[in-house]
Amino acid sequence: MNNPPSTSPRRVVITGLGAVTPVGKTTAETWDSLANGRSGITKITRFDPTGCNAQIAGEVKDFDPTLPLATPLMPRGPEGAPLTQVLTPKDVKKFGRFTHLGSVAAVEAYADSGLDAHRTEFQPDRMGVNLGVGLGGLPEMEAMHDTWKTGGYRKISPFFIIQIAPNLLAGQVSLLLDFRGPNMSVASACATSGHAIGEAAAAIARGDVEVMLAGGSESTVTPLAIGAFAQMRALSTRNDDPTAASRPYDSDRDGFVLGEGAVVFLLEEYEQAVKRGARIYAEVRGYGATADAYHLSSLAPGAEGSARAMQAALNRSGLKPSDVDYVSAHATSTPGGDGEEAAAIATVFADNKANLHVSGVKSMTGHLLGGAGAMGAFAAVKAIQEGLVPPTINLANVDPACAATGLNFTPNTAVKKEVRAALANSFGFGGTNASLVFAKV
Repeated sequence: MNNPPSTSPRRVVITGLGAVTPVGKTTAETWDSLANGRSGITKITRFDPTGCNAQIAGEVKDFDPTLPLATPLMPRGPEGAPLTQVLTPKDVKKFGRFTHLGSVAAVEAYADSGLDAHRTEFQPDRMGVNLGVGLGGLPEMEAMHDTWKTGGYRKISPFFIIQIAPNLLAGQVSLLLDFRGPNMSVASACATSGHAIGEAAAAIARGDVEVMLAGGSESTVTPLAIGAFAQMRALSTRNDDPTAASRPYDSDRDGFVLGEGAVVFLLEEYEQAVKRGARIYAEVRGYGATADAYHLSSLAPGAEGSARAMQAALNRSGLKPSDVDYVSAHATSTPGGDGEEAAAIATVFADNKANLHVSGVKSMTGHLLGGAGAMGAFAAVKAIQEGLVPPTINLANVDPACAATGLNFTPNTAVKKEVRAALANSFGFGGTNASLVFAKV
């Protein structure tokens, strides 16, 4: 199965999924919540938000990264020691929370793929990792700053840099699973994990590797992050009704809700996956990456750069807009952004609006920042596999500007339908855009 590098593009498929999110600590739990329209947004518990006008978030509750694995894994082959747990209690102190979340999601994706049973057939240097993180170890930065202020330099942990560096998640996953190929971390704000998946798929397509773990993680539910976004007037202040606070496309939306979590995909070369009898969730058919070159924190008018990313992904996929049945939108629940993205979707899919469903799962999870692109891609891939479009919850009164696009935003209830292909968007500060097209195999 160790194919030599190819000079022609190869097909890339998804054979493993892992998720640790505000709506579930596994892939199965996360999808069940999305399919049934359950919100994971609550009053903040990770710190006391008193005094801040935004006091809600999508937190991962009751998370323990040291739990034993259901089945030990043999990432170093039959001669290596089996992996029995993702992190030890000592590891928890060594790494930041984004690494805790991302490592568990990555190991779930690896185990889910069934690749472990075939490890002797793979060369470790043909297996890589691209796991993005937007802000890195912000909780650890805040805590260590307080420690230094009160205790001086001698109280600074020797693990501090390991706790906060964004690429340490990818490094730890490669170490755990003995993936010795490309090892990197994308950081492109809220498009981070969209770019990570796209670039990982490209590495397989051009023959650099056979397997990539790709996605993203983020954990920044902290006083500084919440306070900073609140000062930007970007966050919802619907503190008395948390589950209804994130409401993309709704006339009463008043900002996004910060979330934390990790979503990871195991990507694999198609012929190899078929040969080993792998379950294939979907194929990665297209990837588009563009820049607005307009504003550091606002979409270009009509989301022009976003439209180009979608069109580029479609062009690369070889699919027509009429082949796409679902768009998993970035849809943050901000007053301006939702309408601009909707206008861009309506432009790209102008001839397919009658058959297209659009939804924003941030209505349930909140905004995972660096993990948002992978979260949106997760919804797209599972929609293809399950034949079910997850809803945009809390959509009571569609904003007139959004309604004018003629799009179906899948309000409040999932829709059962065949999803032949789906497109997932993620956009970020700095005017960066990523779009991914997935299709049924």
